Amino acid sequence: MRHKQNASYGGTTAADYHYPRFSSVNAAATQQGNAAKYRIALAEPAGTGVYTGEERTDGAPLCSVPSGMYPRCKRAAGVADVTDRSLVAIRGVVMPGLTTILDGGRYFEGPRWHRGRLWFVDCMARTLLSISPSGDLLEHAGVTDDTPCGLGVLPDGDIVVLTMFRKRLLRFSGGGLTLYADLSEVATGTIDDMIVDGQGRAYVGDLGFNLPPPDGRGAVGRIILVMPDGNARVVADGLRFPNGIAVSSDHRRLVVAEMDGAMLADYDIAPDGGLSLRRRLGSVNEPDGICLDREGAVWVASFTEDAFVRIDRNGVERARVTVPGRRALACALGGTERSTLFCLSAETSYEELRKGKSVSRIDVVEVDTPGDGYP
Repeated sequence: MRHKQNASYGGTTAADYHYPRFSSVNAAATQQGNAAKYRIALAEPAGTGVYTGEERTDGAPLCSVPSGMYPRCKRAAGVADVTDRSLVAIRGVVMPGLTTILDGGRYFEGPRWHRGRLWFVDCMARTLLSISPSGDLLEHAGVTDDTPCGLGVLPDGDIVVLTMFRKRLLRFSGGGLTLYADLSEVATGTIDDMIVDGQGRAYVGDLGFNLPPPDGRGAVGRIILVMPDGNARVVADGLRFPNGIAVSSDHRRLVVAEMDGAMLADYDIAPDGGLSLRRRLGSVNEPDGICLDREGAVWVASFTEDAFVRIDRNGVERARVTVPGRRALACALGGTERSTLFCLSAETSYEELRKGKSVSRIDVVEVDTPGDGYP
């Protein structure tokens, strides 16, 4: 797997930098101590609209791009030092970096904003947890016989916890876990992530194979719909490792990350909950957890890019929050205005995961466009 090192700005030249968003770049660099100063002239590829409206910069915006990373650009023209390595890019504007609210977990997944707290699981510790934006952590329940992963929130406020290998959905209510749905007769493989929409319908990702992933597995993944009355049926197939799932607030759109496909599958939702594939969009390496915002863009945790990437409705990348040296696992928009992006990551690798070695963390950053839908 690809592993990025921490950014280093010393000893760089124009040849050490690349700019994958733009069709042509003219760059001149000067070196002063540990800071590379860049004056960049940008030319947009036709039709991408990377810088439009108020986001467009005239003249030469400043960008600092360590090799292998995307541009981090100031709106104002001119040249300035770029020595702060905690900067992240939101809509093309350099902003303060991530704030850590929880560290020292094992493998965090399934973040859902609910009643003023972020609910999530620690897959390796097999616990259901929640945390406030200020860092007040609560442990609610443990799963003793399986690995929890995805979460959903029912209309009455109860939490649904997916367990991967026994293929169950468990309901957390009154301080305990009880069986909500048994999918062992429906799922053909390990179940991974899920979401519950505002009507109480649960969409569950069925990998179509049992973990660990076999070679040559192909597009065998499916989505299972579990109705509030317990009836379950397959509503989508032909997916390459379905992972994070999100549903819009109007219940007309579902997006699922295809981890093996390196893209997002975008579906229309029928009144009965059925799905019809509209298109595939974006290009993100090993997309994991996702969430939607009010402009219809998708925030995607890119496992092997060590980043949380915002992809608009046309599949164009609009922003990137990097966590160098850490795998991006999942994300959710929450907070009072749903404009806080909760970023779940882990310092690990595939080899270390096989050995049970992982240290997980939750960081937050404020974004311009609030969240929408589920999660």
